[in-house]
Amino acid sequence: MAKGFFQVPEAVNEPVLSYAPGTPERKALKEALEEARSKQIDVPMYIGGNEVFTEDKRPMSPPHDHQHILGHYSYGDASHVEDAIKAALGAKSYWEELSWEHRASVFLKAADLIAGPYRAKINAATMLGQSKNAFQAEIDSACELVDFLRFNVKFMTEIYSEQPQSSPGVWNRLEQRPLEGFVFALTPFNFTAIAGNLPAAPALMGNTVVWKPSNTQVYSANVIMEVFREAGVPDGVINLVYTSGPVAGDVIFEHPDFAGIHFTGSTGVFQTIWKKIGENIHKYKSYPRIVGETGGKDFIIAHPSAGAKAVATGITRGAFEFQGQKCSAASRAYIPRSMWPEVEAFVKEDLASIRMGGTEDFTNFVNAVIDEKSFDKIAGYIEEAKNSNVAKVIAGGNCDKSKGYFVEPTVILTEDPMFTTMREEIFGPVITVYVYDDARFEEALELVDETSPYALTGAIFSKDRYAAEQATNKLRNAAGNFYINDKPTGAVVGQQPFGGGRASGTNDKAGSGLNLLRWVSPRTIKETFVSPTDYRYPFLGEDK
Repeated sequence: MAKGFFQVPEAVNEPVLSYAPGTPERKALKEALEEARSKQIDVPMYIGGNEVFTEDKRPMSPPHDHQHILGHYSYGDASHVEDAIKAALGAKSYWEELSWEHRASVFLKAADLIAGPYRAKINAATMLGQSKNAFQAEIDSACELVDFLRFNVKFMTEIYSEQPQSSPGVWNRLEQRPLEGFVFALTPFNFTAIAGNLPAAPALMGNTVVWKPSNTQVYSANVIMEVFREAGVPDGVINLVYTSGPVAGDVIFEHPDFAGIHFTGSTGVFQTIWKKIGENIHKYKSYPRIVGETGGKDFIIAHPSAGAKAVATGITRGAFEFQGQKCSAASRAYIPRSMWPEVEAFVKEDLASIRMGGTEDFTNFVNAVIDEKSFDKIAGYIEEAKNSNVAKVIAGGNCDKSKGYFVEPTVILTEDPMFTTMREEIFGPVITVYVYDDARFEEALELVDETSPYALTGAIFSKDRYAAEQATNKLRNAAGNFYINDKPTGAVVGQQPFGGGRASGTNDKAGSGLNLLRWVSPRTIKETFVSPTDYRYPFLGEDK
């Protein structure tokens, strides 16, 4: 067998295509959208080498056109989860013993497939299934997923190459073993890239995976699985099942070979999972790795020195792109009184020019929220503000679910910094503004730090470098990703590793080697070239 110290292709961030009128990518994407809408597909589960269909067919519809059927997926039960675990365990020894460069090649090929022949298809699936506009789909399902796959290979080689020092006569080595058992990937609806990375990252490191996506992301998850299969991911390495979370959990968290969970979702679900794992800790062969990112109540705070237009743009983009359905989306803002009239005018000017509708019309900046449950929750928060004595809706606030789940970009102004919408995660196109006295910037920083249990992302806008440093230091635990003079969204793989603390998760930084380290268990090997043949040490000698 040939051996070598192999250098993988250099990892660079995938260029974001513009989709401007007249570009070839715009033409290809519109054709892919038209083709996808013209037919209904039957999506199976993927367990081992089998495509598994059931009689329980669940419809898939665009959130912005919920009467249209894109197809159906086969809903499973506990037996399918059990079969997926068996398939994962059955594939494990072959996969973990495969040379690392071949695992790397599989996922590098997947990246090239997404960047090339699958680009329009996966973007169209994300636009239709999750109601993302062309740009939001491009930066997510194409570029970020490609970046995860390519940079993870780079991070893997860096992890493998980090070795201990050796002393004379001794060779010390460090190997990174896959976890003992299988990994469970539980993925969200809002980012196709996250849905692909959560199972792929552990698999790259030699683990085998049971993957359960959100029911509202199955349409694009199916395309990810098509890519993985074409790239050569062996049968059983990544098994894709569609069940309810509790059904999957009842099987997985009772299994002695459960080795870890890679999770993105709500804080409540993650805390329930953690509790369940704790209750069952005596059943497992090893202590499971628990890696989770669970959302945020992300902030923008402006110093009086900031530029009003930059702050307003940060609010519009940070709060309303993808309808605020990003864990990083700005949902509370603290603006100095002297600046607020100008910021308010700029934001209202932005909102007056924003178009809302289906993703197939590329002139729409805002599309639909994911489903009726989400729509009703967001509408409830807006209604509470409308009926409040300490808050009012100053822009947007209208909701309509007759054709799609449309919620207007909404700005709430509150006199109470502890008002409900300043504290609770809404996950929709709603931002609440609190206006503070210019001389009370320090007190405003205290409010930012103490109002919410989350600590995912946040931004300070300031032309005063002392104020920027003050905010950076004061808010060091309030955000795992902190931005200076920019919106608090848009983390790039390899540039801004993503994750937060407090109620926002375990801060294991997807998009960096820190995350991959959670999916391996190191073993130290010491080899002595000439073994001692006498137990005695020199200090045992008698004085002359």
